[in-house]
Amino acid sequence: MPHRAEIPPAPWKRRFLFLFAFTVLLPAAILLWLAGRFGGDIPVDYADPVEHFKYGSTGGEHEMGFPYWIWRALPEVCSQYLPGPGYQSIGMLYEKAPDGSLRDLPVGTSRRRYQGVDRVFVNCAVCHTSTVRTAAGQPPIVVPGMPAAQFNMKAFEEFFFRCAADPRFSKEYLIPEIQRQGADLDLLDRYLVYPLAISIMRDRVLALKGRFEWVFEQKAWGPGRVDTFNSAKVIFNFPMHRLDPKEFDAPADFPSLWLQRPRREPRAMELHWDGNNTDMTERNKSAAFGTGTTPPTIDLPRIRRVEEWILDVEPPAFGKFFPVDQTLAARGAPIYKEYCAACHGASGRDFSGPHVGRVTPLAEIGTDRRRLDSYTYTLAVNQATLYAGYPWRFTQFRKTHGYANMPLDGIWLRAPYLHNGSVPSLRDLLEPAARRPKVFWRGNDVFDPHKVGFVSDQPEAQGRALFRLDTAEPGNGNGGHEGRAYGTELSADDKLALVEYLKTF
Repeated sequence: MPHRAEIPPAPWKRRFLFLFAFTVLLPAAILLWLAGRFGGDIPVDYADPVEHFKYGSTGGEHEMGFPYWIWRALPEVCSQYLPGPGYQSIGMLYEKAPDGSLRDLPVGTSRRRYQGVDRVFVNCAVCHTSTVRTAAGQPPIVVPGMPAAQFNMKAFEEFFFRCAADPRFSKEYLIPEIQRQGADLDLLDRYLVYPLAISIMRDRVLALKGRFEWVFEQKAWGPGRVDTFNSAKVIFNFPMHRLDPKEFDAPADFPSLWLQRPRREPRAMELHWDGNNTDMTERNKSAAFGTGTTPPTIDLPRIRRVEEWILDVEPPAFGKFFPVDQTLAARGAPIYKEYCAACHGASGRDFSGPHVGRVTPLAEIGTDRRRLDSYTYTLAVNQATLYAGYPWRFTQFRKTHGYANMPLDGIWLRAPYLHNGSVPSLRDLLEPAARRPKVFWRGNDVFDPHKVGFVSDQPEAQGRALFRLDTAEPGNGNGGHEGRAYGTELSADDKLALVEYLKTF
């Protein structure tokens, strides 16, 4: 048969195909590409529960997360607002990677891919992990779950606030530094995504700065401490400049997180320094606000992993680092039973006792009242509105009138002592307030095994200045927990034996 020539499409068909490709296929392809490029919500996960605690997400990156390369570049661009090189200068800890180099993010930070950008912000471990060294020349040992005795949260906040207000927080300064650090941004990131991210982050941090101006007016907290509940008042738009001045300057030590199960079972202990909540999960969700989470963005499954780990994780034993005189400790056991067990538990693992986890009135314990006064009845009422509409709405926060008696597991790593960290060692705590150090230095990780506390009589360590704590300053009072009932009238030999016994906790 003769070959039949193909009939070209009619002009209207060509126009239809062109319009279909231009108006449907091309936009669909662009949308699919944009969804792949800027969609997704993928945190970096860790199989090991300890690694998850140190680097896993709580969800704070959604609202507060800094784009990864901005986080990396800021300490160089705004170095004048840090006391030394990098985040290490404000007490953040960097572990070594398998190849011997330092990890790119410090302990207590997490990473999440969100809206097309890797974002970084803090997690629980930033306040609950620190290091200990057995001597000045020895390497630091990272201990998850212990109070972050070196992390200076106030300096951390002020660094970002000051940097955001500086002209250097701009694409003209940050993009070149990001490139210098080896980011190798593609054209879209370099000319659109990161310039836009820099602008958004600057505006967001400056908005927070306006609400946190009171932080700049406070006395320095120093490392290992935070004014917890005055920060919480910002969430509820309290008029901070109109509050009673006695509510301010209320620093409290970061607590340890070990052995939470016996704090919950068989009876719920009163948690936080003032015992204002008896529900561990509420306490944890409340603390998560400090990591940048909000009710819609909190990552409950990943927080639950942390909760499961802290239920049973134990503190490291003193005896793994230093020797314990077992004969002397045995002498201290009955002294502890007589003076301490009723309030602090039968031992470092047995938390039984009639007053353990219960609030002792301030008039009886006599310690600095600022932390207690900073948590007001009005704040407790406002906290009851958090998570309204969610099954886990807060119901347990309440105002108390004293401080809770804590179990003493891992007490050797929880120095300095009292709720505000105003007494450097256990041996000092057994002295009347008049004989306790009036001034000492916080932030050292070299441990003194004899007095049981971190070395506190030196103004610097490892080439960096430490924080001078003056107990005469508001919120730093070192009085209370004294008298015959608290062992401050024991003989020197009995105090030595009691301290030796506490090393076994």
